[in-house]
Amino acid sequence: MKFNLCLLIGAAALVCLSSAASAANVTKGVQTHCVHDYRAYCSDWGLQTRGLKHCMRKHGDRLNPQCVAALVQAGEVSQAEIDARKKK
Repeated sequence: MKFNLCLLIGAAALVCLSSAASAANVTKGVQTHCVHDYRAYCSDWGLQTRGLKHCMRKHGDRLNPQCVAALVQAGEVSQAEIDARKKK
């Protein structure tokens, strides 16, 4: 019984540590300004995945302006791409 409990606690700690490491690669601005858009459109995708990047681009016209600005500042998308999308 004690072994199973230790195993469960160890597994939970690994999950928490891997989540924290993934989140550390995302800028504070993106974390702050894109959390609602992430939850609304792309929460099925993990952080730092190609699927997430594709999903955010797919929903780019629906993202809030602060999120878009944070993504530009983080280098996730270029201002030229934003300007080109606005022209369409």
